[in-house]
Amino acid sequence: MSTETLENPAKADAVGTNRWYLSAAPIARALVHLCVPMAAAMIVSAIYNVVNAGFIGSQHNTALLAAVTFGTPLLGIVMGVGGVFGVGGSSLIGRLLGASENDPAKAGQIKHVSAFAVWGSVVAGAVLGGLGLMLLHPLVSLLGANAAAVAATTHYVGVMLAFVPVMAAAFCLEQLVRAEGAARQAMIGLIASTVASVVLDVLFILALHWGVAGAALSTGLANAVTVAYFAFWLQRNSEHVNLAPRWFTLSPAVVKPVFGVGVGELLQSAFLIVTALVLNNLAAGYGDGPLAAMGVAVRIAQVPEFLVMGVTIGVLPLLAYAYGKGDRVRLNAALRGSALTVGAIVLLFSTTVFAFRTQVLSTFSADHSVLKLGITVLAAQLTAMVANGFTGLITSFFQATGRALPATVMSVSQGVLFIPIVIAGKLWFGLPGIIWALTVTEVIVFVVGVVIWLASRRSIDRGLADGSPERAEEVLEQA
Repeated sequence: MSTETLENPAKADAVGTNRWYLSAAPIARALVHLCVPMAAAMIVSAIYNVVNAGFIGSQHNTALLAAVTFGTPLLGIVMGVGGVFGVGGSSLIGRLLGASENDPAKAGQIKHVSAFAVWGSVVAGAVLGGLGLMLLHPLVSLLGANAAAVAATTHYVGVMLAFVPVMAAAFCLEQLVRAEGAARQAMIGLIASTVASVVLDVLFILALHWGVAGAALSTGLANAVTVAYFAFWLQRNSEHVNLAPRWFTLSPAVVKPVFGVGVGELLQSAFLIVTALVLNNLAAGYGDGPLAAMGVAVRIAQVPEFLVMGVTIGVLPLLAYAYGKGDRVRLNAALRGSALTVGAIVLLFSTTVFAFRTQVLSTFSADHSVLKLGITVLAAQLTAMVANGFTGLITSFFQATGRALPATVMSVSQGVLFIPIVIAGKLWFGLPGIIWALTVTEVIVFVVGVVIWLASRRSIDRGLADGSPERAEEVLEQA
């Protein structure tokens, strides 16, 4: 530990506890510590989305709700921009933290990685937000806003674009905090943002009646709260992360691995948006029933999806740390433990929900046609969820080990494969082909991931033959 850390008992305790979970804690305890707070924060965020829609709906103006729907893809792109720097930076930091156990000098690079990630996300967010504001009206049209919703969508998107640098930085900082093993602090920051959003929604929407502009403003300011909390926590408790601009660097040793892993996140966000638009447009041709059934099935599948994402995203720092350290035994144990956890969640939930499918669907809709179609849609969604859970874990493994090309392939393959599959499904099988297209795509992507993982195991095992400093150096160079 550094001299500053040793002189600050509270900081030393925080650093030591979080490092212990990454380096030596039993895998089960480490997974609970890293994954449960992540899943809890995501579930709270999902609940907030429902509450936020309720606040806007209380204004009794359909155009306002439509504006938020039209503006949702923008949030996906912003998260992707933050992910370029956040996911790429956190995976590199995790490997460097692990390598520092064998070579303490490696820890000195972390301040450059963290400064590049944070300020890179701010600059990229400012460029994206500025271009969006300059092209605001064409952008609103591109998002699909109809005549009745153009004005509200313009207000919503305009305010959101002004806060893009803040939102990108918030997502990036969250990843850096989790890279330290501080999952509970990441959860606190996300929940604090949600609470702030609710309070500001009450003020801006219910009290001041600012509509969707108020909703966007509350989201932006809540992200500013998140940025302040994470920056303050890292400054006080992180031994190696430093956000000072003077440590910013464009060194290839930093830029290449960060972008190599992170770009996949941006591409994945873009493809997910395209996937949703294509699916909705094709299903809409069969009337409101399929769209309603899909909406219900998605809501039902959200809970286990968030739990699975809590595992697949939460375990990434543990995998990166073990890989950087050259600890093959711990890396394999973490991968095996997280795979068993994902399998238990998806199989238990899928079998339970399908066994009581009629009762579950009835709580969302009383329409007989929706219920009848919903059973088929739910079966497809639950099957896709099983494959997607393991696909997400494989993607996190590639990101943690710094394998940029496999990580990118896994991130974009769903979007690349889904469009031809859903079009072919519609032509050959009609509505059932649309319903099962995502399931078929997820299964194929999972198989692709397994093949890539098996092909890369030998090179990974060679790099993890032991935990010597030479091996750690070799591992980082390969990554």
